[in-house]
Amino acid sequence: EVRLVESGGGLVQPGGSLRLSCTASGYTHGTFYMAWFRQVPGKEREGVACIRWTGTSTYYADPVKGRFTISQDNAKNVLYLHMNSLKPEDTAMYYCAAAQHGLFPVSTSWGLESEFEHWGQGTQVTVSS
Repeated sequence: EVRLVESGGGLVQPGGSLRLSCTASGYTHGTFYMAWFRQVPGKEREGVACIRWTGTSTYYADPVKGRFTISQDNAKNVLYLHMNSLKPEDTAMYYCAAAQHGLFPVSTSWGLESEFEHWGQGTQVTVSS
C-alpha cells in the first residue's frame, strides 16, 4: 500500500506561482509513474503532468505546458509540481497519484485516472485577484 499526502495549495493571484508537494510512504519501491491530476466541481478529473518515478521522462497536458514543471526527489519520496504564470482556469483541487505498473503507451495513458491505483486526498489551488 502506498500513502500519498499533498501540500502546498492555497490562494494566489493570477500570474503568481505555487509549488505543490506530495509525500509518498509505504511500499513505494514498486512505483513506476507518479502524476498530478486536477478536478473542478462538475467536471472529470484531468491529468496535469506525469513523471516516470525512476527516470526523467515527463508528460504534460497542453494547457500547462511551459508553465508547470513536474519533478521528484526519489531519496525523500517526494513529488513536486512547480506552477508558474497561474491563471484563474488553473483553479481546482489537485491530486497526487501513483501507478505501480507500466503505462502502455505512456504518451496517451498517463492522463487516465483509471491507470493509477493510489491517490492522495488533494490540495486546493485557487487563482483569483
